[in-house]
Amino acid sequence: MSIGAAVGQGLPQHVRTAFGVRDATPQPVLCAGVRAWRCGDIVIRPVADAAIAAWSAGVLDGLTADGLRLAQPVRSSDGRWIVAGWSAARYLPGTPQPRHDETVQASLTLHEAMLGVTRPRLLDDRDDLVARADAAAWGERRIMLDQAAGGALFDELAAKRKPMPLPAQVVHAELFGSVLFHDDEPPAVLDLVPFWRPFQWAAAVVVVDALAWGGADPDILLRWAHLDGWPQCLLRAVLYRLALHAQHPAASLESLRGLERTAALVGTRLR
Repeated sequence: MSIGAAVGQGLPQHVRTAFGVRDATPQPVLCAGVRAWRCGDIVIRPVADAAIAAWSAGVLDGLTADGLRLAQPVRSSDGRWIVAGWSAARYLPGTPQPRHDETVQASLTLHEAMLGVTRPRLLDDRDDLVARADAAAWGERRIMLDQAAGGALFDELAAKRKPMPLPAQVVHAELFGSVLFHDDEPPAVLDLVPFWRPFQWAAAVVVVDALAWGGADPDILLRWAHLDGWPQCLLRAVLYRLALHAQHPAASLESLRGLERTAALVGTRLR
């Protein structure tokens, strides 16, 4: 994932000043896979998409969820969430860990807390790789996919889609590898990546990612099978990842193999 031109240039002095930590000594930290800077009790990091980052900060500002630690965003001195491609939030200790079921539960808890969040207008005009893959997975758009990078399997599985009348809401479907764990404290969520889909699908994406690339045991499919529409949510989660993979310039044979194994496991749920 690109994190903008700010990476590699250090944290600019004017950004530290804007977020009220001018005199703090920046300490480099890895923040859910992104290089960031800790300045006292604030973490400043580059953003990939300023519109999404600003929306995320606006939603997280004041949001609470029992059983989760949510990073509280910090405004600049003039009230902005984003300054020259950087955002700030209160520091939360933790690292990504292979605690897959806890990550699924974190997804469910987060989305219960977000139930009343309105659909962001920025989704209307979004036309990037992620948006195209999402729409393709749900049969809302046809896109060109590299057949050797997952497109052929996508076409095979897409024929197994069935209607799934579950209500949509704002969900964060990129939680795998971004939820932080620290000792016995609740899991931490740092930001939000918006989709307008059923919350069960967002949980299914976590499971698919965990099976494909996280070493999760196949029984994780059964442990969450009580969720409504689970088999079709899993199918659309696999289709989403395949569509993303088949468009991505960094797609590899190894990452495709993980998706192929996962697709075979999900296929047993569709029979």
